[in-house]
Amino acid sequence: MPLQLLKYQPGVVKDISEYAAGKNGPFYIDSNLVRFKNGYAEKLGGWLKDQINALDTSGNITSTATSIEGIARRMVFWRSTTDGEDRIAVGTHNHLLIIENGAVYDITPLRDRTDSATTTTEALDDSETAIDLASVTGFKAAGAILIGTEVITYTGISTLTLTGCTRGADSTTAAAHDSGAVATQILIDPITTADESTTVTITDTAHGAQTSDWVVLSGAAATGGVAADDLNSMAGYQVTVLTANTYTITVPSAATSTVSAGGGNAVVIQYLVGIAGGLGSQSADPALGWGVGSWGESTWGTARSASSSDVSLDNSSWNLSIWSEDLIATVRNASIFYWDTSAGTNNRAVLVSSIAGAESVPTVARITTVSFPDRHFIVGGSQEYVIGGGTGNVDDMLVRWSTQEDFTKFAPTATNTAGDQRLQIGTKIVAMVAAREETLISTDSALYGMTFTGGSFVFSFRLLGTDCGAAGINTMINVDSTVYYMGRRNFFVYDGILKELACPVQYYVFDRMQERYIDKVVVGHNKAFKEITWFYVSNDNTATTNPENDSYVTYNYAENAWTIGTMDRTVWSDSFGARTVPFAFDPDGFLYNHETGTSDNGAAMNSFIEAAPREISAEGETLYMVDQIVPDANMSATTSLDLYMNTRKYPNSTEVIKGPFTITSSTDKVSTRAKGRQIAIKFQSTGTEDQWTLGDFRINSRQDGLR
Repeated sequence: MPLQLLKYQPGVVKDISEYAAGKNGPFYIDSNLVRFKNGYAEKLGGWLKDQINALDTSGNITSTATSIEGIARRMVFWRSTTDGEDRIAVGTHNHLLIIENGAVYDITPLRDRTDSATTTTEALDDSETAIDLASVTGFKAAGAILIGTEVITYTGISTLTLTGCTRGADSTTAAAHDSGAVATQILIDPITTADESTTVTITDTAHGAQTSDWVVLSGAAATGGVAADDLNSMAGYQVTVLTANTYTITVPSAATSTVSAGGGNAVVIQYLVGIAGGLGSQSADPALGWGVGSWGESTWGTARSASSSDVSLDNSSWNLSIWSEDLIATVRNASIFYWDTSAGTNNRAVLVSSIAGAESVPTVARITTVSFPDRHFIVGGSQEYVIGGGTGNVDDMLVRWSTQEDFTKFAPTATNTAGDQRLQIGTKIVAMVAAREETLISTDSALYGMTFTGGSFVFSFRLLGTDCGAAGINTMINVDSTVYYMGRRNFFVYDGILKELACPVQYYVFDRMQERYIDKVVVGHNKAFKEITWFYVSNDNTATTNPENDSYVTYNYAENAWTIGTMDRTVWSDSFGARTVPFAFDPDGFLYNHETGTSDNGAAMNSFIEAAPREISAEGETLYMVDQIVPDANMSATTSLDLYMNTRKYPNSTEVIKGPFTITSSTDKVSTRAKGRQIAIKFQSTGTEDQWTLGDFRINSRQDGLR
């Protein structure tokens, strides 16, 4: 017979039988780290670790590459026009970070800090035991203050007066002070160490922390052999609560002696927004208790097990939006914060409600975004507006928006455009994405379009579809005014009309996905190759606690082709500005630049594409001997491509596997001896310098008998 062309349709098909995939395409049936371009399969570009630098205890950039703290859940990239700096904001499950000039800065909002400052309202002699202050906001009920160089302890607060004061405490000298002198709250010797232990105990009366919250110390002196730099870590430490007044942290180096009270008299403690503020939950927790699961299940009076519940509470995540040059960051199901670029990286994000002139800003929000081009700040799943102020009930289906061009004012008036609208279909708002002149809002069961109209109603709302809710907060993406998103068991596209996106690997992906962790799914775009990729937690993930994304499914909207594979990414951003390639974080907190090089940060990439078995003759009625393969591929000189050829007599017969046969850029033909009615081929590379694009392969075959 003359040489026979082995041509395949672009894309992987998993939801029909392998024989059907070969008969009706023919298609490919499996892949990893492979894409389609111009109808042909090629290996993905590699990735390299980005050299993010840490800060030392003084806030200076070090030369050591580092990972970020926490699991990255959301990321946004922008360039400031005032200073021309490129910045990346990253929201992790426990921190809010800024990456600027290759260094990472912690801008996580604070829940509390011990160095509240105010001024005296009277002149003091050196024996006054009642001290009047301009404010006591943030001051503990009992503690210590520093005025000048004098430490003063107090036992209570009466209105604006510190009572029960002891002057010249902690071996300082009592002194006279002018009215208007600065008084700063401090902690005196709050640190306890134990010989040969890395566990350090902190005493802070009524600290309000929970186990796994984060704390940052500054101003602490070396104690018990633990260096000051270790105590005053810029990154901070997670706490383990002992009592309402004490907790422990774990420092890098063990103490060399036991000290019961150390650290000095100028210790400042900053408590980051933690569990109470919606941060710190790495995974969705099962909802256990009354009403969960079927009636009569398990034993009366006992909590349900995780396996018996399909109801889960959200993990910690962020919504990040750019407002002009600044950042609005919302903790899901918690507060809305603002970070002013001009204030610099030494400043933390603050509550939007604390900004001067703010009106009726929701203190709880599920989803937020900024509408385009009208510029309203939109909040989904928030508190109801209360006329005259106050806190309303949280409504997971309520949409509120600020007045135009001002994200701090949510109180509707006759002269502004603030307002609200409750959606009807669903139980909660899941995701939002701003498209061109329309904001798409997904509940757990429907999709709405929100369009700025002006006038008395400000926005119009259209029901675009039902039974089409997004799977999670990070599953929707806008690509040139076309929105793609993952549902609970399917994929959708909206380009003015909502359509289910035909996906030949749909059942494979959703059956393989750990549904409990569907909220960790994150979508990313690679515009250079016209690809939309969703990363998810698969059943192959063997982590017993807090598994993170390990697999992906990609839709190429130019090729109308799907591919699958394994890759551990928790957040992804496309190229932008000075970053000419996509970049993404892995679960270990390292940032990678993709489409860079040909390896996995220097390690081998296991890239392969496997074709469905196809009949050698038209109807597969005859056995053939395949004795030669003629390759066609664009390959680099350093590429070594393995080819496997599998044959079968019948669709359900055991495959006869031949290979691997090595193909290089100089290979003319490959000699084989394989008999069957069907033939399947697989291409694989496992090197660090491989780069290849497949073409049209041909085989030489001849009719053969059963023996």
